[in-house]
Amino acid sequence: MPAHRFAAAVLLALGLAGLAWPARAGALSDSVAAQAAEMRSLIDASGARRRPSDLDDDDPGGTLVLPAGARIERDIAYGSTAEQRLDAYIPAGATQAPLLVMVHGGAWMIGDKANPGVVANKVGRWLPRGYILVSVNYRLVPRATPLEQADDVARALALVQQRAASWGGDAKKLVLMGHSAGAHLVSLLAADPAIGQARGVARWLGTVSLDSAAMDVVATMQAPHYGFFDTVFKNDRAVWTQSSPLHRLSSAPQAPMLLVCSSKRDNACAQNRAFSAKANGLGGRTTVLPVALSHREINQDLGQPGEYSDAVDAFVKTLGLP
Repeated sequence: MPAHRFAAAVLLALGLAGLAWPARAGALSDSVAAQAAEMRSLIDASGARRRPSDLDDDDPGGTLVLPAGARIERDIAYGSTAEQRLDAYIPAGATQAPLLVMVHGGAWMIGDKANPGVVANKVGRWLPRGYILVSVNYRLVPRATPLEQADDVARALALVQQRAASWGGDAKKLVLMGHSAGAHLVSLLAADPAIGQARGVARWLGTVSLDSAAMDVVATMQAPHYGFFDTVFKNDRAVWTQSSPLHRLSSAPQAPMLLVCSSKRDNACAQNRAFSAKANGLGGRTTVLPVALSHREINQDLGQPGEYSDAVDAFVKTLGLP
């Protein structure tokens, strides 16, 4: 198989998450960089993203089925651009409901809050239990840096906390979750609360990071890596450090963290363990959960019956939630 076709197949197999491969240098790296350029070309110059239906093949995950009486409030603005929007999935009769805020992945360059792989199984599991699920979009590279994306997530989180009561939710009962690039962004907010505080974010109950391999951006960029990482993080150690959850961690995270990682991926669990060790050494409460699932499955399977979803549930229950 030609190198460019191999790279394209890998991207599709990994849901365009871009963080699921062991680092190698050379021609394949250049090919993946070209694929990253293709990702960027999926978004037109006006800033509009492809519709979720166009992305279903990139991130399959079943069909969204709303529980009886549930409703969706779509494209709620938390900023001035078309990308700064969120969707709220609200169960019938919500009263003082807990909230699960989800941040999608996609190599910081692609993805959508409404993809079935992001929301379908999570809606199916948690809405019948009375949870409100909020799914967040954010500006994408090249229109925003990872630090600006983290600021977008902070702005979205502040709006959710402000709007929670109007949906029948309790802003104090909030869990922040993200997958892949989204896991990196929520981990940045957890590592350095000042990012959220600058946008008026109040303390939340806990954070669930789903398979980030960018917990230590400095180490990632200093090792052989795929070319699109240079597009995202540039050749600038100061940017790497500021974008690295491990390096932003100077005190214990304000809330407990669950760090899910794929045991099938090189380095993902190692980076999460290093972050956990530093956080716990500072007095935090973090747990690493290795699972024998692919990078994509960690996202799209969460909510399906089984040990993996039960383990995430068990963490959520330690926060005092149902």
